[in-house]
Amino acid sequence: MRILFIGDIVGRSGRQIVADLLPSLREQYSPDFVIANGENAAHGKGLTKKTFAFLMASGIDVMTLGNHAFSKDDIVNFIDDKRLLRPINMEPFGLGHGFGFYQCQDKVIGVASVCGNVFMAESNTNVFKAIEPFFEKTADIRIVDFHGEATSEKIAFTYLYANKLSAVIGTHTHVQTADERIIQGCGFLSDAGMCGPYESVLGRDIDEVLRKLADEEITRYTVAETPAIFCGVLLDFNEGGRCVQIERLQVRPLLES
Repeated sequence: MRILFIGDIVGRSGRQIVADLLPSLREQYSPDFVIANGENAAHGKGLTKKTFAFLMASGIDVMTLGNHAFSKDDIVNFIDDKRLLRPINMEPFGLGHGFGFYQCQDKVIGVASVCGNVFMAESNTNVFKAIEPFFEKTADIRIVDFHGEATSEKIAFTYLYANKLSAVIGTHTHVQTADERIIQGCGFLSDAGMCGPYESVLGRDIDEVLRKLADEEITRYTVAETPAIFCGVLLDFNEGGRCVQIERLQVRPLLES
C-alpha cells in the first residue's frame, strides 16, 4: 500500500499547484490513497467550503486541519464531512471528526488529526492522551497528522506510539524537514513542508512580514502571490501495515535569475 501525504496547502498558489501536479504525481508514483493538510488553504488561514470542494476534486481522499481549523465561519457548514478531519484535542469538541477510517482496496486506513501542546495555544487537552480513542477501532494502517511547532514533541509522540501507528507526519511549520526515518515500523517526518508561495515567509507576503517584525507595524495576514513550491512525502506499507519506505517529495518553481 502506498500513501501520498501532502504538506500544508497555503493560499491560491498552493491550491493550484496541488491541482496541477496531483494527476501527474498519481501517474508517476501510483499512490493508493492521498492525504493533505488544508488548514491554510483559504487565504492562508482556514478552509472554506469552496476551497475544500476544489481540492477534493483534484484527487485528495482525506483532508486534515490544524490550529486554524475554525478560522473561517463557513467551516460549520461542512465540518461533518467524513473526509475532513479537525484536531481531536482542540475546542470546540462537538464539531466534526478528529479521526476517520476509510476503505482502500482490501485495507482499512485510519487517519487522525492532532495538535501539539508545545507553543500551540489552540490545543486544549494533552495530545499524548487525546489519541487513545483512535486505537479503539480496528485498522490495517494508522496515520497521524501531528500539527505542531516542536520537533521534539513529534518525535517523542512517535516513540511512544510507534508500535500502534504506521506513520506520524508533522505539519504546521511550512518548512520540510530532512529527518525522515522509520521507527519500529512507523514512518516519521517532523514536517512535510508546504504547498504554497516559494518566495515568501512561510507563505506570507515578504514586505508585510518585514514591516511587522522590523518596523513593528500592525499588518494583515496577506498571502504572497508568487509561484508555489510543492512538498509532500510518499509512504510504503507492507501487508502488516508497517512502513517499509519513506521518501520526501519537493517540487520547486522555476524562478527567473
